[in-house]
Amino acid sequence: MASTKVAVAILNWNGINYLQSFLGKVCEYSLSDAEVWIIDNASSDDSLSYVRKNHPQVKIVELDSNLGFANGYNQGLKQISAEYFILLNSDVEVTPGWIKPVIDFIESDDQLVAAQPLILDQRKKDYFEHAGAAGGYIDKDGFPFCAGRIFDSFEKNHGQYTENREVFWASGASLFVNAHHYFESGGLDGDFFAHMEEIDLCWRLKNRGFKIGVCGKSSVYHVGGGTLNKLDPKKTYLNFRNNLYLILKNDFDGFFALRIFRRLILDGIAILRFLIEGKPAFVLAVLKAHFSFYKHFPKMYSKRLALRELADNPNNHGRFRASILVHYFLKKQKHFAELPTDLFSK
Repeated sequence: MASTKVAVAILNWNGINYLQSFLGKVCEYSLSDAEVWIIDNASSDDSLSYVRKNHPQVKIVELDSNLGFANGYNQGLKQISAEYFILLNSDVEVTPGWIKPVIDFIESDDQLVAAQPLILDQRKKDYFEHAGAAGGYIDKDGFPFCAGRIFDSFEKNHGQYTENREVFWASGASLFVNAHHYFESGGLDGDFFAHMEEIDLCWRLKNRGFKIGVCGKSSVYHVGGGTLNKLDPKKTYLNFRNNLYLILKNDFDGFFALRIFRRLILDGIAILRFLIEGKPAFVLAVLKAHFSFYKHFPKMYSKRLALRELADNPNNHGRFRASILVHYFLKKQKHFAELPTDLFSK
């Protein structure tokens, strides 16, 4: 595999600590299979001087301003020529031989255009990590979850996910994607700012009939929470708002207004839970998320109309045709293997 075929692209903004911790292994375990790039969002720390001094083989794209996660990648990747991009978080520890199995998997099927390796916890390496785990799925109400991680229940890795599989979405922490289809689909949506933009990208690709996968023959370790801690109300705001964006833009299975109404009820229950737990900041975060969604509804609805024109052969493989909330909280099915397989679309 020629090195120009694959480009590992790490988006950086004042992340010198992560670069010092993880870039060395990225170079050691990647340069035989790929080019390694840093896309820098106008950092004000010593990130780039560190890279130039310690890893001169790493190529750099310098952006003039901080464009955020989605737009930073979109603009940076335009300056990188490759057949496949690997969008890699700066807080990911890669492993020997991590690239080739995923590329081989993608190239085994013409319809497979994006995939992820297994994503394990860098701090607790025998457990799956929140952002992607062993591949992503989504339930009938638009709630995402993973094999290996449902809400806050994390599975220990004992080799249960070593087979390559088709899933509904792949994690942006280590996202392998065909460059042509990345750009053709519009890349990441900058209106998301952060969180779930990779799910949005995968859903758009699936609505065009393509497949998303997880490669069980490759694994990486993710620190997680590098941008926003999971207990941060801002992350709660983004997750609730962006989840509504996901549904409005991409869910063409049934009457979307009814789905939004159901989400109003479910998010209201979440507000009650935050009130009972004495977390007023999170109550405000959910309310703010809904107000932002309504404010931007016309823009997102126009995106929906445009995307629906392209959705001529939707691929719903990996859609859970039930409520993950019911199965997790009421039926106490905490692990992926406990979910009824007949409820997943094939």
